Amino acid sequence: MNQIASKSQLRMSLLRWILFVVPITIALGFMFSQFANSGEENRWFQALVKPSAQPPGWAFGAAWAILYTMMGIAFAMILHARGAPLRGPAIIIYLVQYALNLFWPILFFGMHQVAAAFWLLIIIFVFALGTTLVFGRIRKAAAWLMVPYLAWLCFAASLNKEIEWLNPEAETLVVPAARTQI
Repeated sequence: MNQIASKSQLRMSLLRWILFVVPITIALGFMFSQFANSGEENRWFQALVKPSAQPPGWAFGAAWAILYTMMGIAFAMILHARGAPLRGPAIIIYLVQYALNLFWPILFFGMHQVAAAFWLLIIIFVFALGTTLVFGRIRKAAAWLMVPYLAWLCFAASLNKEIEWLNPEAETLVVPAARTQI
């Protein structure tokens, strides 16, 4: 029973990791986003002046679904790489950046801390870059799957900073309650 696993067994093992990790990654991202009331339906966010480069609201959901899928696959590849040097640190740094990522919508949409959210994006980028570099030492494909996320973080940081510039009072902005006529 000292046989090495066959290629098909290894592929199936990776597939199991992917089928486990990707739905959890997407579901947590969606849950934290919903908890923070992020997106176009947020009345505080509706009241802000948006940058000209601001994509339509649906684009954010689509982009994050794709990014979380790619991140989940990359993470599954690292989890699957048993015995690889740096696997432990790679898992830790990935989980740190992912937890920070999940906190961002709470900070921005929930707590209205636009400036702090920008700096959090910078920290997330540093951890995501570190994750990508360590992933690259284990599985190059996992690192490449993280590259669109790094690009999106740069774009998100630029949007966040421009929203801060366009709305200097954003953190203290009070939106009147919704009214209904009966």
